Amino acid sequence: MSVVVVTDSSSRLHPDALKQWQIRQVPLHVLVDAVDLRDGVDEVPYDIHELPRASTAGATPAELAETYRHALQDSGGGGVVAVHLSAALSSTYSSAVQAAREFGPAVRVINSRSVAMGVGFVALSAARAAASGADLDAVEAAARSAVDRGRVFVVVHRLDNLRRSGRIRAAASWLGTALSVKPLLCLDEDGRLVLDQRVRTVSRAHAAMVDRVVELVGDRRAAVAVHHVDNHDGADALGAELTTRLPQIESLTVSDMGPVLSIHVGAGAVGVVVQLDP
Repeated sequence: MSVVVVTDSSSRLHPDALKQWQIRQVPLHVLVDAVDLRDGVDEVPYDIHELPRASTAGATPAELAETYRHALQDSGGGGVVAVHLSAALSSTYSSAVQAAREFGPAVRVINSRSVAMGVGFVALSAARAAASGADLDAVEAAARSAVDRGRVFVVVHRLDNLRRSGRIRAAASWLGTALSVKPLLCLDEDGRLVLDQRVRTVSRAHAAMVDRVVELVGDRRAAVAVHHVDNHDGADALGAELTTRLPQIESLTVSDMGPVLSIHVGAGAVGVVVQLDP
């Protein structure tokens, strides 16, 4: 009897990590005209973020319920902890809550209030607790503790995708006029994408993001993930700078942001996810 952890494809967890920690993953959806592509299952065009007709959709209650049902069976009565993309950015969390009602307290749904590896780090914290033999309450507590220790920062290079996405409505006034701004965004405590700083050049925006991460981490230990949308060089440079300035970090990975997030932030975007140690 062991708790099973479920997440969604926004987590950007590598397949090896999913296998190692036995984490189940539900695909989100990428929509192009009448075609529905499942993130992580179907082949998605590499330049999906350049297609103006592309949009996204969360996992459905039916998809989530099916995954929870199988996970619960495999747990042998241990229960399920489901970690999902920020409720402020996707319908997936509300669909998960709806789906979990069928199973009562055996399925616990966690709002990561995060994106990308911000979701992944929370799922990993839960999976590690489950692997250690923790019961359902303890695995849920491990996930909720990890939520409170995560932060996300993003620099976007173009504003077109943000305007189309509607995920940053509070910034609509300055998005409409500040054409030369390269905004440094962050997720607030409710998991909403908000403006952190307005910067005039990409290089300064990247530098400001590094400074914010260094300030946040301080002398503590942390895991860090750098994500990008078709910007390998920029992501590698950020990773190298963070490694130099934060030699105590436990791990640093660099990976793409994935098709779902890339549709909303556009080409060139770079983000940093920080998971502080307890």
